[in-house]
Amino acid sequence: MPVARIVVEPGVELAVEIQGSGPALVCVHGFGGAKEDFADHVPALAQQHRVVVFDHRGHGESESPTSTDAYSLDRLAQDTLAVADALGVSSFRLLGHSMGGMVAIRLVLQEPPRVDALVLMDTGAGAPPTLDPDLVRVGAEVAVRDGMPTLRILLDELDPLGSEAYQRVVRERRGFEEYARHKWSTLSPVMWSELAVEIATQRDLLASLAAVTCPTLVIVGEQDQAFIEPSFALADTIADSRLVVVPDAGHSPQFENPVVWFAAADGFLRELPDLRRRRPSPGSVSARR
Repeated sequence: MPVARIVVEPGVELAVEIQGSGPALVCVHGFGGAKEDFADHVPALAQQHRVVVFDHRGHGESESPTSTDAYSLDRLAQDTLAVADALGVSSFRLLGHSMGGMVAIRLVLQEPPRVDALVLMDTGAGAPPTLDPDLVRVGAEVAVRDGMPTLRILLDELDPLGSEAYQRVVRERRGFEEYARHKWSTLSPVMWSELAVEIATQRDLLASLAAVTCPTLVIVGEQDQAFIEPSFALADTIADSRLVVVPDAGHSPQFENPVVWFAAADGFLRELPDLRRRRPSPGSVSARR
């Protein structure tokens, strides 16, 4: 897919890819991820949707502001809306993975009319219960002081989101480990230090999600120890929701058990009404300032 560049604020451009036609489906990747985290499934999803994927600021092919105040979960939610606005999309279906799910939660709470349906994937409404905020702060200091290669060594030892399913993919999928290394090489240390600490110390928004009325799918890998209980809590709180636990999968079930993951996500999306009549005709990519 060709990569578009969308200005979300002066001096900050995001790399965006669009494929297909139909109701808009905006996919939001997680912390340290990239738009290519959804690439295996975009062609199939694009048979029914106009699929939009993008790299967050500080990730992938997007720009990396150097100011610490350029990074927050609320800022990423505003970036997501800016991408939709630039594409002429007034409302959309929203899929958020991990940190992307935290961004999606903020977006649906701040702008509920914009979200027609919600997929929350391996995420939670507050700080992950398995993360030690003090250790995260140490990691943030290492990122800025010593650089990302040194931080990578530390994280490889701790492996906070690791699972047998992920290690299986590393062993069996050719090029996957190189892909993970490439993603890491694009990350801004300022972004990592700011967002990691916010993720680990954020206030819990679970109670606020009782007000969410759009159809919602909560999906989580059964081996994702950091997010399986938060996922159950999301499904218990959001009234019009369903929960799917993906077997033989950890924090990234779209890679670890792609057949079951896609069946759950695509099945949910196909059951939704066609809401294209609520959206204006897609416009050309434009800058938003």
